Formats: sequence, C-alpha cells, structure tokens
Amino acid sequence: MQLRRTHRRALAAAFTAGATAAVLAAGMASSASAATVFSDDFNDGDASGWSKSGGTWSVVTDTSGVFQQSNAGSELTRQFAGQTSWTDYQVQARVKPLSFGSSSSLVGLSARSASSTKMYRLALLGSGQAELQAVNGSQITSLGSASVGAAAGSWYTLRIETAGSTIRGFVNGTQVGSGTSSLASAGRIGLVTSYASGSFDDVAVDSSGGTTPTTPPSTTPPSTTAPPTTPPPTTPPPTNPPANWPTPTGNYKVDATIDVPVSLDGGLKRYYGIGDGGQGESQDPMFVLAPGATLRNVIIGAPAGDGVHCEGNCTLVNVWWEDVGEDAATFRGGTTYTVDGGGARSASDKVFQHNGGGTLYIRNFRVESSGKLYRACGNCSTSYQRHVVMDNVTATSTKMLAGINTNWGDTARFSRITILNDPNRTTRICVKYKGVPKGSEPTEIGEGADGTNCLYSTSDIIWR
Repeated sequence: MQLRRTHRRALAAAFTAGATAAVLAAGMASSASAATVFSDDFNDGDASGWSKSGGTWSVVTDTSGVFQQSNAGSELTRQFAGQTSWTDYQVQARVKPLSFGSSSSLVGLSARSASSTKMYRLALLGSGQAELQAVNGSQITSLGSASVGAAAGSWYTLRIETAGSTIRGFVNGTQVGSGTSSLASAGRIGLVTSYASGSFDDVAVDSSGGTTPTTPPSTTPPSTTAPPTTPPPTTPPPTNPPANWPTPTGNYKVDATIDVPVSLDGGLKRYYGIGDGGQGESQDPMFVLAPGATLRNVIIGAPAGDGVHCEGNCTLVNVWWEDVGEDAATFRGGTTYTVDGGGARSASDKVFQHNGGGTLYIRNFRVESSGKLYRACGNCSTSYQRHVVMDNVTATSTKMLAGINTNWGDTARFSRITILNDPNRTTRICVKYKGVPKGSEPTEIGEGADGTNCLYSTSDIIWR
C-alpha cells in the first residue's frame, strides 16, 4: 500500500467547525490528563492511514475537507484507523448523515474494532434515535439509546468512551447510552454506514481513559533493539522453495473481506474477486487476520485488492499470490510475523509492506517479476524500528529484496538467497533509506552490506 500524506493537528484545534462550548466542556478537551494519539481533519485532501471495507469513500469539500461515504445502497461500509492494541480511550468525530434508506439505516462511529465485524458502535439511525451498540457480526446488543432527532443534512458530534468493560456514548455532549460489555477489550476506531450515506470530520482519539499506548512522534527515533538472528523456535525447519507454482484445487469468488479470527486453511483453492487488480489505494483486503491468526494453503488470484492484512502477530504458510495488486500483505500492530513457503509475482511496487514494529520472517519463498520483496514503511504516522529476516528465498526478475530506514535502526538479515537469471547482478539486495515524518517522502541514502543495518556476506547470496 503506498502511503500518502495526511494532515494531523492538535486536539485543541480539532473540533472548531460545528463544536459548541458545551461539547468542548463535556468532551475530551476537559481532561487535563488526555494525550492525543490520533487526529484527522481531512483538510489535506486525502485519507491516508484509513483502511476501507466496502462502500464508496472520498475526501470532498464541505466548507472544509470531509471524508464522505456516498453509496447509500451499501449494506455495510467501514473505514478503520489506529492500532489494534488500543484499549481504554475516547474517540470523537463530527458526523453528518446525508441520506437514510430506512428507519434502521445508520451513520456512526466505532471504538475497539477488534475486526471488521466486532466493535462498539454509536449509531445515528434513520428513526431519529442514537444508539450505543455492541456489534458482533449480525448480533447487535443495545447498550442504551435516546431520541436526538437525527436528520440528514445536520452535523452531530459523536463520542465513545471505553474504560475497562464500561462503554459510554455521547451525542453533542449528552450521554445517550452506557453499559458494560466484554465483547472487545481492544481495537481500532472506525467510521461506519449501513444503507445510508454520510460525511465525517475532525476525528480525534485521546488516552484519558488510561491505558491507550500513545503514538510517539514520527521524528523521534525508536529504541535500538537488535532483531533475532534465527527464526522463532516453534516453527518448522526450512525446506526448499517449490520449483513450480501450485495448481489450484478449485476457485472461490470473494465478494467481501474475509475475517480470519484464528486460522483458515484454504486447501490450495484460488481466492479472487476483491478490488480492480491495479495499484489503486484504499482497496479492500482479501483477508484480515486477527492478532495471532494463521492463513495457510491459499492461492490468491486476481483481482486481490490489498491482499492480506495482519492486525497483529500472524503466520502465513504456503500462501501464493498469482498477481499482486496493491500489496501482497501488510503487517501492522504486532511484534513477530512469519511468512513460510509460498510465493508472489507481478508486484509492480512491493510484495510485503511492514507498517507496524517488530520482525518479519520470510523464508522458503519465491518472488518473481516484482519491484521490492520487502519495504519497511518510511513515512508512516509512527516511526517504529522494523526488522526483516530472509532465509532460503529465490528471486527472479525482482529489482530489490529489502528497503529499510537506517535512521530508525531498521535491519535486514539475509541467508541462502538465490538470484536467478541476472547475469549483470542488477538485483539490489538491501537498500537504505532515511525515514521521514508522515507527509514527506523518504530518500535513498545507500545500499549494500555494512554489518549494522544490512547484514549479509557474499556467501549468503548465490547468483545463478
């Protein structure tokens, strides 16, 4: 996924348009202990940092920049942002319904989104009610509701507070629902519509609830912790990458993102049908893996949208990408990720995008006709230190194996790398960049083994 610029501003300025003094007094600005961990007013014209699931979303102008979902016929649309590890926090946004298809249609805000279908949601309904809901797939439990006269064309300030098992919802500073629930203990924020269209603005998250991990400024280098030098001990010993691509045992048309809470074994079926097969941003992922989940024996065909999203630690075993669209897989929110076996081809930009912290292990893998096999994000909103360990990888017609940000302490370690059909040795093994704050573009500053960030010797790379 190519990362673009998004304007973030301080919480004190985040609620200027349409916010009343009562809302500010009752809302997040009143907490002296609050720490802003996320804010977006969309005034820069894009929605970088948000992850779409369904709907037609775009940043448009409504006095100022707003994030709008315009397809009122979509059953359920969502945009997610933030970290899966966020626990106790407050999220606030201005929300304007544009149309309701029925009395049960909704436009709303979510907190602790543990997956695309599990969350706490504060919804403005077509009936005029506001309802605080615990959502677990098709099972929706009301934690309280009130009549707020919700009407299309008007702005409302919605706020959800989470503290332990207590969830509270506010509309324009007035509490409309409160309850206790153990449905989700942590998760991202979200913007949601169902059979409705709506606009969203001035989204802000603070940690006055108590335990939200704060996001360090992108200009502050992370701690320098050396990556592990060997794969996790619980994984099987390496085997050679398969010489041939597998033949699918069947085909499975995918119409919406598949959530993988624990594990999914695809039996080497070909999954296809998400996105347009191009490099366009904000395409839906094919699979979203919850923290700790495993995806195995899957062939991902075209179109595949944004491939696989790992929301925390994850394992991909024998997963094949026949034609990488936006990215093959994006890793975020965890500390250890493993890709064991499988392969990817036809990635015009990159195969694996590493947005979170921690270490990605890539072993027993084939990459063909691609730009980069791995890229550590160089301009994400959080400047994590990131590591990649590649072992037993075969590359054909691939420009770069790894791109890392040395000013943040990133490392790339290589062993048993085979480069095929490259007599002039043009494949770049390890390219160094200078990571920059979100909104800027990282610059290339060098390449090659150095014993500090790019870790390999000539014997680790075989040219055939």
